[in-house]
Amino acid sequence: MAKFERNQLKQQRDKLKQYQKRITQQLEREREIARQLLRDGKKERAKLLLKKKRYREQLLDKTENQITSLETMVQSIEFTQIEMKVVEGLQIGNECLKKMHQVMSIEEVERILEETQEAVEYQRQIDELLARSFTQEDEEAILEELNAITQEQIELPEVPSEPLPEKKPEKVPREAKPRQVELVAAS
Repeated sequence: MAKFERNQLKQQRDKLKQYQKRITQQLEREREIARQLLRDGKKERAKLLLKKKRYREQLLDKTENQITSLETMVQSIEFTQIEMKVVEGLQIGNECLKKMHQVMSIEEVERILEETQEAVEYQRQIDELLARSFTQEDEEAILEELNAITQEQIELPEVPSEPLPEKKPEKVPREAKPRQVELVAAS
């Protein structure tokens, strides 16, 4: 509904601007007619026409004030619509936060944190038990096995002592290359 009213205000503003333009044109014509009347020696008619012109100038000023008022009103309406959208967005955001808080209450978060702390403590106790159950001999055997595994991973093939033969790239015709790719793709 506000959009409809805003459009009506804009239409009124446009009509007033057209009216203003029409009066401005009439004022110019009446001034020319008054000059002509003075030249013709009809001073009283020229004076009457200038009074009429003055009245229309006052109408023109009133029209200008009305146009300014309408434009101010249109801007106020548009700004209010923006404010309403902001408030609506805030309202939706608050509702979303409320729903999230219903799903995840403070008590629920505290319970999860407590369970996590209990699980960490339990794991620490298991680690301590395992660490106490090993003798010095067990610790040494574990370290030896760790070193053996590390050595297995590091064993590399022997590096050849003689220099490698230089290989020149073969020139392959352009037509053969796609065929080789086709053969590789087919296999």
